[in-house]
Amino acid sequence: MNDNKEDITIYLKQTAAIDSDSEAVRRTALELTSPFADEPEKARALFYFVRDRIRYSVYMVSTRFEDFVASRVLAWERGYCVQKAILLAALARAADIPARLVFARIKNHRAPRELIAQTGVDFFPSHGYTQLFLGKKWVSVTPAFDNELCERTGVPAVEFDGFHDAPLPPYDLSGGPYIEYIERYEPQADFPFEWVRSKVVLIWGEKSSWLTMEESKGHRMPLTGYTFPSAGSLR
Repeated sequence: MNDNKEDITIYLKQTAAIDSDSEAVRRTALELTSPFADEPEKARALFYFVRDRIRYSVYMVSTRFEDFVASRVLAWERGYCVQKAILLAALARAADIPARLVFARIKNHRAPRELIAQTGVDFFPSHGYTQLFLGKKWVSVTPAFDNELCERTGVPAVEFDGFHDAPLPPYDLSGGPYIEYIERYEPQADFPFEWVRSKVVLIWGEKSSWLTMEESKGHRMPLTGYTFPSAGSLR
């Protein structure tokens, strides 16, 4: 709940990454929300656009700031969880819905074995999602995995009703373990690039977003298998 002490206006402002005033972001937000009068329906329209029109790819992980700018992710029509969370925040702010970013350390029990072998870890230290200020409270929504990917891999897609939290589900469609939230960090009004980069570079090394797998050829990962320390703060 908002206790009236929080300055909500900071969650409506454009930033370098959450470029909600860019022409493409504003145009897209208007097109998606104009058919609806109430905020929950507008929020749903934005969520489902980012969930399904922006295809998920873990190989979009990057250590370059410019690869996280919302308008760039919108143009690419693909991204991984952090990029998609930033785009949803930008679209929401463009639609006058306060939005912020949240990060968590998670374990995906359905992560492909080849990805674990490639990266050397079985968890994601900087999973990103979005919080929207709706009905005088913050609502967490996770637009990371598109519906087509979920159908192909046998996991439930995240659904959002415009009112309640929409996290990644704990179980897959067969009842087996799926997503485990290990640790959540404090919400952010802007994209904490250096913090995210510090986690990404340990696993992937220096890289940009790979739009095709051809771009990945020749890349060498650190493969450290490092232990990520518990830390309740992004600072």
